[in-house]
Amino acid sequence: MRQSSGLSIFFLSCLLSTAGLVSCNGNKGTAPVKNKGPRILNAEGIIVMPQIFQTDYAATGTLLPNEEVSVMPEVQGRITKISFKEGSIVKQGQVLVNLYNEDIKAQLQKLRAQRDLQIKIRDRQAELLNIGGISRQDYETTVTTIAGIDADIEYAGTQLRKTTIVAPFTGRAGIRNVSMGAVVTPATVITTLQQLHLLKMDFNVPEQYRSELSTGKDVQFTVSGSQDTFLAKISAVEPMANASTRTVRVRAIVENGQNVLAPGAFTHIIVPFDENADALLVPSQSVIPTNREKVVAVIRGGKAQMIPVRTGARTSDKVEIISGLSKGDTILTTGIMQVKPGMDVQVTVM
Repeated sequence: MRQSSGLSIFFLSCLLSTAGLVSCNGNKGTAPVKNKGPRILNAEGIIVMPQIFQTDYAATGTLLPNEEVSVMPEVQGRITKISFKEGSIVKQGQVLVNLYNEDIKAQLQKLRAQRDLQIKIRDRQAELLNIGGISRQDYETTVTTIAGIDADIEYAGTQLRKTTIVAPFTGRAGIRNVSMGAVVTPATVITTLQQLHLLKMDFNVPEQYRSELSTGKDVQFTVSGSQDTFLAKISAVEPMANASTRTVRVRAIVENGQNVLAPGAFTHIIVPFDENADALLVPSQSVIPTNREKVVAVIRGGKAQMIPVRTGARTSDKVEIISGLSKGDTILTTGIMQVKPGMDVQVTVM
């Protein structure tokens, strides 16, 4: 019996030892293996090289009269004559409206009579002054009175001229807003006057293209309802860019001798740019927009650098780089979302 018990204890010890070895081997097999992952990004890229590039800038604008004014009287009065027809062409200096002015004429006649009297008095006083018949103060008082009357005559004459309303420039009269006998004030708009043989066309262009906007440069435009293409000539460029839109205002002059175009028309404008023989163009997908700027992934010494750039004109698939890149730079065209500053990159140049 003792031998049987000893064998049982021996087999039990072996069984426990075997179970322990199995357990240890199982834990070792399931230990996690650290995966460091690839440290080099494989991507495609291009070498930036200068090329010939010419493009146009499309803008929208509005046609305006070259000159436009609301015809309003300078003084209050009653209309006694209307000398223009609605929609007709009036010449510069042509009388448009006359206001009642008989009271001013009477005032002028009275002032001239007073002046004539004072002139006679002054002449007599001058003779008396030479012989000591009057004091110099009396003579000077009369001279001062004449000067005051002259001033009153000049003022009355100015008021009289204001009762005749004339055209300040040659143009087309608008709709008449008053009738004969109406009492008008300086706030009354009698009609409008527009110069239409020349038109102005205002539009906005991004400030980065200011160098392309020289005075005298021709631009093309079209208007709704017409298949024709018209020409305009840049006459002025606003010296200051708009701080909120970063655009500059441009004005062009349009010849409209045949009155084909009308003020207020909406225009589609094409501004041709000069040919650039050293333009740097990159694929559109290579330019990465950020919150503050645009960057391009440039590979230098096998490492990625995120270089800020300033972009210019665009085509269907490329963007002009105005600043930030240089001839011979290698930029990424793929792997844009994975690249980070300082990352090792293996580039396949396409």
